[in-house]
Amino acid sequence: MIDNLIYSLGDNLYLNITNRCTNRCVFCIRNFTDKIGDKRLILNREPSSREIITSLKEINLAQFKEIVFCGFGEPLLRVEIVKTVAKYIKESNPNSFIRIDTNGHGNIFHGRNILPEISPYVDAISISLNAENDENYNKICRPIFQNAYNHLLDFIRQSSLYIKNVTLSVLNLPYVNIDKCKEIAEKLKVNFKIREFVKNL
Repeated sequence: MIDNLIYSLGDNLYLNITNRCTNRCVFCIRNFTDKIGDKRLILNREPSSREIITSLKEINLAQFKEIVFCGFGEPLLRVEIVKTVAKYIKESNPNSFIRIDTNGHGNIFHGRNILPEISPYVDAISISLNAENDENYNKICRPIFQNAYNHLLDFIRQSSLYIKNVTLSVLNLPYVNIDKCKEIAEKLKVNFKIREFVKNL
């Protein structure tokens, strides 16, 4: 059995499918806690698509406003799991609204454009920006990839070609230039959201 796989907050259901990430952000909640609210999100192992779907079958998906691939890691590192599970959700409950929260490294990680693969099943994608240029991104997010910021910007551009609802998000922190990040979102013609930083929700 997989502990901490699925949790709910408010009207949304969250799928915690990996704890791995390609960033080591200075603000990451994992630097302060292993919980969101009263939910401890450290996985004892990564779940298979069958295990996730088995768990979802016990839940009335129609009661949730959004079903979100999120958790304590970067969900698109496991893009095949995302596709399989999202397809099941759409087939079992076509009105489900599926969102992916991502750092935008999916394409560079997999070495291909994964957006055409996930777009049939995804209604919205929220992409963390958190810096207005490459230098600050490397300082704040500490990616494992070289040139990660430019790959991130390209992922944003590609996302808007395949997914209707694209949002860039930034944390409201002193070292994040929110105005310049907003200008980037406007230039790329995507939505913009400011997230408040909390060590534990």
